[in-house]
Amino acid sequence: MHITRDKQLYQYACLLPWARSGADVAVLGAAGGIGQPLSLLLKLNPHVERLALYDIVNTPGVAADISHINTNSTVTGHVGPEQLGDALKDSQVIVIPAGVPRKPGMSRDDLFNTNAGIVRDLAQAAAKHAPKAHLLIIANPVNSTVPIVAEVFKKAGVFDPKRIFGVTTLDVVRASRFVSEVKGSNPNDVNVPVIGGHSGVTIIPLLSQTGVKLTQEQIEKLTHRIQYGGDEVVKAKDGKGSATLSMAQAGARFTDSLLRALAGEKGIVEPTYVKSHVAEKEGVEYFSTPVELGPEGVAKIHDIGITSDYEKKLYQDALPELKKNIVKGIEFVNKA
Repeated sequence: MHITRDKQLYQYACLLPWARSGADVAVLGAAGGIGQPLSLLLKLNPHVERLALYDIVNTPGVAADISHINTNSTVTGHVGPEQLGDALKDSQVIVIPAGVPRKPGMSRDDLFNTNAGIVRDLAQAAAKHAPKAHLLIIANPVNSTVPIVAEVFKKAGVFDPKRIFGVTTLDVVRASRFVSEVKGSNPNDVNVPVIGGHSGVTIIPLLSQTGVKLTQEQIEKLTHRIQYGGDEVVKAKDGKGSATLSMAQAGARFTDSLLRALAGEKGIVEPTYVKSHVAEKEGVEYFSTPVELGPEGVAKIHDIGITSDYEKKLYQDALPELKKNIVKGIEFVNKA
C-alpha cells in the first residue's frame, strides 16, 4: 500500500487534466519551512482542485511561484489576518504547519508558549469560516496543539472528533527508514506502527509488530532514534532549522490519504493523533494509533494489538507526559 502511495506523490504532474476533480485545501503557514515544500507537493496532488495558501508574510510570492506548475489545480495566495477568511472559505481540508520551528536549546515550554497562541487563533478562524472542514495539525507540540484546536471548536459549538487530526506520519516514515538501514532492506517494505504521541518518550514504535527480526539492543537503539529523530536534524542543521522537508513529505502523504478516503476510496489506514478510546481508561483523551479513514474523516480507530514487555513499559512511560501535554493544551484555551 505504501509503495503505491509514495510513488503517486511524484507522478501527479503527469496526469491528464480531465482525469481528476478534487477538494479545496488550505495551507495555513504556507510560506514557512514546512509550508512551502508541503504546498509544492499538494500542487502535484490530483485530488486537490483549489489550493489556498495563507501566511502572515510572503504568501503571494509563494502562490505565484507554485501556480505555474502545470497541474490542474488553481492556487490563491492570502496574506495577513484580514485575508484569512477568504483562504478558509469553502475549504474541505485545512493543513496547519504554522508556527515557529524548534531550535537548539529551546524547551518544549518555549515552543508551546509561542505556537499555542498561533494555533488557537487559526482554529478560531477555521471554526468561523470552515466549521465542517477536516483539520490536519502539524504545528508543534502536536500533543498539545490538537487539544487546543478541539477546545476552540467545542467553544464554537462545531466540534467533531472525526475531523481533527494530529499528523504523526513523520514518526512512521522515520521508523521504516531507520529499520531498513539496520536490516539493509527497502523502507517501502517495512511498516512500523508508531503509537502514542508526537514527541520524545510519547512516541512508541511497535517494532515487535513489524515481522522484522531485531536484537534487543537494536530495538532499544532504534526506539531512541525514532523518538528523538527530530533532534538529529536540528543538530545537523546547526541551529538553522528543523525537520522541514521530511515533515512536508509526511504531511503530504497524510493529506493525500485523507483526500482519497474523503473521495470514497476504502481501506486507507494511517497513524494519527486523534480523540481516541485507546488510552481513555488511563485518563489520556488523545492518542495515536493506526486509524482507518473514510468519507467523514475518522472511520475506525484501531487498538494497539499485541506488544512486547519492552513496548508495554514504553506505553506506561509515555502516559504521564501525554496527560500533562493534553491538559496544558486544554487549559490554555479555557484559562480566564
